[in-house]
Amino acid sequence: MPEAIFVLTTVADRDAGAALARALLERRLAACVNIGAPVESLYHWRGRIETGREVPLTIKTRASLYPKVEALIRELHDYELPEIVTVPVTGGQPDYLAWIAEETRAG
Repeated sequence: MPEAIFVLTTVADRDAGAALARALLERRLAACVNIGAPVESLYHWRGRIETGREVPLTIKTRASLYPKVEALIRELHDYELPEIVTVPVTGGQPDYLAWIAEETRAG
């Protein structure tokens, strides 16, 4: 089975999400990036409870490419501490998982 993972992050707005998605796709680091609807986030930051509007991204890629995906997110992200987490894909439709592997040829 292909080594598919989803990488989750949030960005400040849709334009930032589109720019990050395009950069990942152009470098073949992602087969697909879903840009979600804005969400209201509440979180602890430096001893306070903060709120903010963010746009979630789901990046479909391969585990072997994660270091490059993380590096690009860090390079392009404007947050001091961006959310960057992976979710392993432990199963799925084989042709879809093969498509992720085929479309992420970098690395």
